Amino acid sequence: MSFEKEIKLVEELCMTPGISGHEEKIAEIIKRELKDVADDIETDLMGNVIATKKGSSKKGPKVMLASHMDEIGLMVRYIDDNGYIKFSTIGGINDQMLMNQTVTIHSKNGDLTGVIGSKPPHVTKPEERKKVVPYDEMFIDIGAKDKEQAEEMVSIGDAITFKSWFEAFPNNLVMCKALDNRLGCYVMMEVLKRVDSKATVYGVGTTQEEVGLKGAKVTSYKINPDMAFALDVTLSGDHPGIKPEEAPVVIGKGPAVIMIDASGRGIITPKIIRDLLIGTGEKEDIPFQLEVSDGGTTDGTAIHLTREGIPTGVLSVPTRYIHTTVSVASMEDVENTIKLIVAAINSLE
Repeated sequence: MSFEKEIKLVEELCMTPGISGHEEKIAEIIKRELKDVADDIETDLMGNVIATKKGSSKKGPKVMLASHMDEIGLMVRYIDDNGYIKFSTIGGINDQMLMNQTVTIHSKNGDLTGVIGSKPPHVTKPEERKKVVPYDEMFIDIGAKDKEQAEEMVSIGDAITFKSWFEAFPNNLVMCKALDNRLGCYVMMEVLKRVDSKATVYGVGTTQEEVGLKGAKVTSYKINPDMAFALDVTLSGDHPGIKPEEAPVVIGKGPAVIMIDASGRGIITPKIIRDLLIGTGEKEDIPFQLEVSDGGTTDGTAIHLTREGIPTGVLSVPTRYIHTTVSVASMEDVENTIKLIVAAINSLE
């Protein structure tokens, strides 16, 4: 199967900037793509986008699909006397991946490029070379000659994204920053385009997931669905440096149906949702994988604790090198994620 058209939209989503709290441009893409599909589209005070597609039955259930729009990034925190920028991290970032990255600072005067500088190896002591430099010892060089000039270029609180490029790899793989979670956004939009169900489906682009699952909390309270699904990505354990038992889900074998994440501190998927997803996958012969995770969590954790409790599941696309500028995922897995959730929703009475 060729994914040329699909890849173009995924590329646009990934290359469009939108760190936590600055998701407006992603929201605009979602609204553009769903304007002829949804019966109603609204944006709430937190910037969450809610697209509603009414079901064929007034008595049909309400189903919420949550895909967070934000990506990890940085923010301008301080400008020193020489015009160098100190920054804070937004979302879960490994300090090791920051060194010598090229970044884009989104200022009121427009976008400008900076580099995260480091001490050259010529003057680095042997014991220093073995240590990971913490982010608060790093700085961004924007070419300013002093603080005054730097302050004309950037301001405290400006959002910073990582410079990356999009690449279509062989075997229907794609590489870019922000696959977490622009792939989930793509899945959500495609599900709304294809679903034909008795259920009313709410496609929600949520804000600030990477910093506390915030958008999902308020939108699930507003919608109060009968069931919900968080659409996200998960670790793929098919590369060197990671043991199969640490991440048994791999690229190319379909989406991961999450049984538990964060060792149960996150979501413990209820039986009704497990049976729906697993039963649909088996009946429709759609490949999927089961995952019990000790690691992070998703919007599903916030949703399932809303009001009296909402039956919630998580469906994730296996992705290599999550939370870096070079994440890799399979468009075939993306397509099977869409097929599985569409078939599950269409089966609801």
